[in-house]
Amino acid sequence: MSKLLIKSLDTIVNEALDFFSNNPPAKLNLANYKFPLVVGSGNAFNTGKILFAKKAAVFANESNFKKTLKDYEHLIKNGTIREAFIISASGEKDSIWEAKKAKAAGLKTILLTCALDSSAAQITNEVKGYRKLAEPYTYNFSTYCGMILSVSGEKIKNIKEVLKKLKTPANFSTYKSYSFILPDEFGELAPMLDIKRHELFGPKLSLRAFTFGEARHAKFVVRDPKELVISFGANKFFGSPNSRWEINLPKNIGYAGMMALTYFLVGQIQNNQPDYFRKNIERFCKDDGPKAYGSNKPFSVIVPGN
Repeated sequence: MSKLLIKSLDTIVNEALDFFSNNPPAKLNLANYKFPLVVGSGNAFNTGKILFAKKAAVFANESNFKKTLKDYEHLIKNGTIREAFIISASGEKDSIWEAKKAKAAGLKTILLTCALDSSAAQITNEVKGYRKLAEPYTYNFSTYCGMILSVSGEKIKNIKEVLKKLKTPANFSTYKSYSFILPDEFGELAPMLDIKRHELFGPKLSLRAFTFGEARHAKFVVRDPKELVISFGANKFFGSPNSRWEINLPKNIGYAGMMALTYFLVGQIQNNQPDYFRKNIERFCKDDGPKAYGSNKPFSVIVPGN
């Protein structure tokens, strides 16, 4: 067991909301960017899709960024695509070479990060910085939620009110698997929750997430009374009838609020499981995590705030 204090995800969510209540992120105005290229890794990629959901944009991740630059070379050369937004909480790892490649392709590089002194920040044309709290490695709630808030402008008090009214079923801890069914307009959260499954539970627990539209496509052919299906709205079809939890959402909830709500629930699930994450995160940060990037320098288990 780790000797470090590794808080559960729901605790981090509450702490971050309190922080943003007193330290709201500056407004990020995207109106002047007509058709940018947006790149990020993991949940930075999904955050980018949320930030630019109402704009025409090209999206890429660390695996297809080079190909994307080549595929859209003609639009870069004729000035249709002028900027590359690079989203990285740390401003390290993949964001460094992505910034270099984007500049070499002739794009203005704009970094969204929580690390103003990072390697990527030193080479991009413009840096938009965000404040964050100290969090266990991989959690990245305050980092990306702050970015989303800077565009959505949601009120923290409304988000906290949703969490305050939340009451989990009495048998919540007895389930062996969990599924989220999200409103279609919050579809970009589904892959973010899938990433949380990998990070916190790996192969030990089934945690699935779909939009209502996706759920109709045979995601629940196999039912199990030990799977709790959590829907945000009425659910008449998916999962065992006695293993459904319907959560009514207020009309004013946005992406930051939905991220807080779903991450909070994942933290509640985490609290009821063996300490898979805590038992493995120090090894990962010291060994296979950095070595996969060709480095022997350990990652910080608790990533400092700023």
